[in-house]
Amino acid sequence: MWLTPEGSTSATPASQHVPFDVRGEELVVRVWKALELPGSAMDYHFVLQNAVDRLWGVRGSFPAALELLEVFALLDLELMEAAPQAVSFDGADPVSFVRVTSVPRLIGLLEREGAFSEALAVAKRLTRFEQGEDAVGRLAEKAGALAAEAADADGEW
Repeated sequence: MWLTPEGSTSATPASQHVPFDVRGEELVVRVWKALELPGSAMDYHFVLQNAVDRLWGVRGSFPAALELLEVFALLDLELMEAAPQAVSFDGADPVSFVRVTSVPRLIGLLEREGAFSEALAVAKRLTRFEQGEDAVGRLAEKAGALAAEAADADGEW
């Protein structure tokens, strides 16, 4: 339990630190602060995932949104790799994972930018959590085609 001005709550400080009505720079500051506050791995995952979703929504009006989206999505993936319980159902046997949205959003962004190899590397990491397999197949084909095209171009000189 955590003490609040109103009494106490079971919600951790980290989970309560990023209100849904903050945007832009304030959102970014609040996310970094939330990651410094007491909380569980799952709390931090949801802070990062929600930040990615919200940054995607303001990408047209907040110039730094896409860069920060990438930072937070990769941080979320690193958290998942270090603490898989952040995205798994308690006591499930076999272990099953919640559907993650932050990392697939990053994969899609990288793919749209033509960064197929980077997107493929991220998608491969996501497969550990029973997600991203379809992206791995699609991106492997695109990265292979791009590599073959580059090899053909090198041969023409």
